[in-house]
Amino acid sequence: MNFYSIIEKKRDGGALTQDEIDFFIREYIRGMIPDYQASALLMAVYFQGMSFQETLYLTKAMLDSGERVNFNGVPGSRVDKHSTGGVGDKISLILLPTAVSLGCQVPMISGRGLGHTGGTLDKLQSIPGFKIITSSEQIQRMTIESGGVFAGQGENLVPADKKLYALRDVTATIKSIPMIAASIISKKAAEGIDGLVLDVKTGDGAIFSEYEKSLELAAVMVGLGEALGIETTALITDMSQPLGLTAGNALEVREAEEILQTGQGCSDLIELTEALGAVMLKLSGLNPSLREGIKSVRNALHDGRAHKKYLEITKAQGGCGRPDVTDSVTIITASRQGYIDEIPARRVGEMLVEMGAGRKKIDDSIDYSAGIRFHKKRGDFVDEGEIIAELFSANPSKIPQKLDDLVKYSDIIPESRELIKMVVDSKGEYSWEEYVENSE
Repeated sequence: MNFYSIIEKKRDGGALTQDEIDFFIREYIRGMIPDYQASALLMAVYFQGMSFQETLYLTKAMLDSGERVNFNGVPGSRVDKHSTGGVGDKISLILLPTAVSLGCQVPMISGRGLGHTGGTLDKLQSIPGFKIITSSEQIQRMTIESGGVFAGQGENLVPADKKLYALRDVTATIKSIPMIAASIISKKAAEGIDGLVLDVKTGDGAIFSEYEKSLELAAVMVGLGEALGIETTALITDMSQPLGLTAGNALEVREAEEILQTGQGCSDLIELTEALGAVMLKLSGLNPSLREGIKSVRNALHDGRAHKKYLEITKAQGGCGRPDVTDSVTIITASRQGYIDEIPARRVGEMLVEMGAGRKKIDDSIDYSAGIRFHKKRGDFVDEGEIIAELFSANPSKIPQKLDDLVKYSDIIPESRELIKMVVDSKGEYSWEEYVENSE
């Protein structure tokens, strides 16, 4: 098969066959297709797109490029959650132990942060001694023994995805819906799961700020999951401001653990954890009623079960104690009186990268203690000079000098925004209220 003709075909808008896509993935992994030719195909896909069938072929080829976690013969079903990435998104840290404490089995494979979005693995590695599980055998064993595991993508798990993602990162082809969908679903399918809830972000801090693009991505991923035998539901959620009150690895872990200890915390974090947890319980067959599922999640957070499971899992992965946060703090105060109209999530994420809490390139090192803690959120009233946020950095010289665009003000109370904007499953699209009602 001639790879030049495959590039040419996609460049001109043609649909690739399963054989052509299988050939591309197989030969690229073997090193028989050079990066410059693979880059040409990625760019052709970026501009011409892929049909759903092509995307499914790509997902299957990537999945078949490596090992899978094998749960054959293990009782029960496995379920997971995946977020498309945002700022201050520490939901996985709260959700996994909570879901496991309620009977779910969760072999969660997460990623690292890149650009303005944070990564679950970076947050976890701010915990002293914490080790990321990467082998399929260890993922299987710990899921069986502890109910869940915080895992990373090892060398033998969907290796095509790792190689392609690195190439997409340096060729400006990250924001391709077929490539994003195939990357996410191939990794999730390799976990051996039966159910999947997707948290697809939309707004300023999301991979796609446009709601229509986020909806399209959600629909494609739901379709791919279902085609691979995984019952899949997507929630499209707001990422116009950072989630919770912290952004930055160590600070986010501390905020997550405080919620696990008390059941109390920032309302957006609690609401989204309850919703995603209820869907996980539904997909696991443990609680088909979403209203009852929300109550179960709330109870597990309040009565200590979720925190106990968090300590058990993190200890089993080598974690000991709370992550360190630097004592070096810079205070941000309100420049005027009024209501907080916007705290742009993307700007916050970009600032964190400048401070060392994130990466511009895959191999950049991380300052786990760097971050920001908010005292105010969108809609709050402030007086001039009142504290809005604290910036933490072991190297104060890395804190940006220009912070005027970090907060926008208004003289009137800004309109509220729905946190959960839409739910997508194999049967259609619903408001969150409709979806909850239909589960009764």
